Amino acid sequence: MRGSAAAHILSLLVRQGSTVAVAESLTGGLLGAGLTDPMGASAAFRGGVIAYATDLKTKLLGVPADLLEREGAVHPDVAAAMASGVRDVTGSDYGLAVTGVAGPDMQDGKDVGTVYAALCGPDGRIWHRNMMLSGPRESIREATAQEALELLRGVLEANLGEQSG
Repeated sequence: MRGSAAAHILSLLVRQGSTVAVAESLTGGLLGAGLTDPMGASAAFRGGVIAYATDLKTKLLGVPADLLEREGAVHPDVAAAMASGVRDVTGSDYGLAVTGVAGPDMQDGKDVGTVYAALCGPDGRIWHRNMMLSGPRESIREATAQEALELLRGVLEANLGEQSG
């Protein structure tokens, strides 16, 4: 999601007086890149953490080590903890996180294309989007970023009483 769609998300954040930060694993920076494409992104985008290695999810984002040990890095609760952690670390109103398997091989017993996104809001509420994507690695990464940004857009529009298009 580039250009006008990302600009729309940023304008929604600005209208609400809110900020967002991202925690990325399989996307490796695509969320942050999408949100910083439009001019004026600094008015609402605080930053991000690319925690590709599992241990960094604990060290940088505060994901409980026992959760990672029990479930692995690809789990909806891990995505939620990453979203909450990046929100706390950056002092942003919203934290958006993704974790999953882009391939070529399974990870933690999860099939390629298994992806979880989570959004943590100002009151600590968590929204989830669980996905089963297909295609080559790059397609899975791009689709993950797009779906995660759509999750953020949908929540922001609902907060303003707007319809998603």
